[in-house]
Amino acid sequence: MGERWVQILAPIIRIDWFWESAGQVNLPAGETKLVLHDLTGFCGRCDAIFFSRDKTPPPPGADGVARSWRRQLLGLPDKPVSVESFDVVVIGGGIPGAAAVLTAAQLGQRVALVHNRPYLGGNASLEIGLSPRGIIGPVVEKISKRTPTGDLKARQLLEAEPNVTMFLEYTVYGTVVSILGLLSGAETLYSEESRAEYGEGMAPAQGSNIHHGNTVFFRTKDADAPVPFPAVPWATEVVRDFGDLNGQLIQPCFENGTGPKVERTENSPSLQLPRRMALPLTHFWEYGQHLDPYTQGEHIHDHLLRAIYGTFSNGDYVLNENDIRTHRKFPDAVVQNDGAFCLHYGGDAKYNFRLKFWEWDNRDGEPYDIPFRCLYSVNINNLIIAGKHVSATHVAGSNMKFMGNGGQHAIATAVAAQLYNKYNTTPRGVYKNHLEELRAKVLNMAGKKNRAEESHL
Repeated sequence: MGERWVQILAPIIRIDWFWESAGQVNLPAGETKLVLHDLTGFCGRCDAIFFSRDKTPPPPGADGVARSWRRQLLGLPDKPVSVESFDVVVIGGGIPGAAAVLTAAQLGQRVALVHNRPYLGGNASLEIGLSPRGIIGPVVEKISKRTPTGDLKARQLLEAEPNVTMFLEYTVYGTVVSILGLLSGAETLYSEESRAEYGEGMAPAQGSNIHHGNTVFFRTKDADAPVPFPAVPWATEVVRDFGDLNGQLIQPCFENGTGPKVERTENSPSLQLPRRMALPLTHFWEYGQHLDPYTQGEHIHDHLLRAIYGTFSNGDYVLNENDIRTHRKFPDAVVQNDGAFCLHYGGDAKYNFRLKFWEWDNRDGEPYDIPFRCLYSVNINNLIIAGKHVSATHVAGSNMKFMGNGGQHAIATAVAAQLYNKYNTTPRGVYKNHLEELRAKVLNMAGKKNRAEESHL
């Protein structure tokens, strides 16, 4: 503070957010320059700094008392203030979210988009840069084009729509994927189903609490000369048998590029890996398959970060592997999806942040139908879903999760939202009473598939 170092009192390495006392200081009158110095290497995170003449410590944790205390200091009301009304509210501005917003707005709906990042696109955004997979129709293709900076054109398109209001860098608590949403009673599917439950050949004999893990995106490169590296006491010790960092996303849309590689020596342990697992793909760094990705997200993130330096919603129908393999025809089919089954299995014997096995099954390479009943909640009247949270088994969801596929779901959900506003009904009411109008409008908005053959839809 100013020109003086402040002594941290009894620094402790903890596994969660906490307040750390910096003791008592005397400040001169006027402005004082405050600088944070990370004493543990880098990647330290500080959420807030609190000054007080009162020696009473701030409330710990993130319970109701702590949140109310913070809101009071920030001049925010304890309860949200109603500002505007919208016909459709889309939570999440990934590829499916952006597609839903654009579609609903073009159907005349007043749409609010709430997104917790400054960039749209989720894993396809400028912050990460993956390319959408699955069926890429005209809507997804339009929003996925990139500007010279690498950013998606989704934001430009949505800003040009008079019916769209975007709330970027905001978080909504109460959606299907949040704690409050789960407590509100939204039925969900979670983890792996058993083989017998849906008759899926790729499912395990017994169900488990395993789901796909999380990855932390990172880039590395070779320097021309050795560079200084600080001591990082929190890092995980990793030996050189996992020193291959090829397979990096060099820039948006350029995936699996080259990266640093530690040359193996005669003393390196022999690795017996399946062919696919021997590929140099950095997304094999994955963790959290046994943890709740929402309530334990901080732990998953931090565990992967240490290694680097050293649920579905339940709908009226649950799509399964057999539906996809047999190309089952549904009377309420609204869009199609495409692509491979992509199943990740954690549990590497030595490093729990590495995948043990990765299964990629291209099937027959043909698209399959998505029934509308997979796209709305079984028990929340105004909740419709697109992307990773559609109603599907773990195996089926491993393909439906692709961003391009999620964009197709989003078009159908946006049209459904317009219809249930038009007829003052529910998503299930649209299914029961307005299905043909829904299918016709979805086909018109989604356009033809980017394939030679026509869809039966």
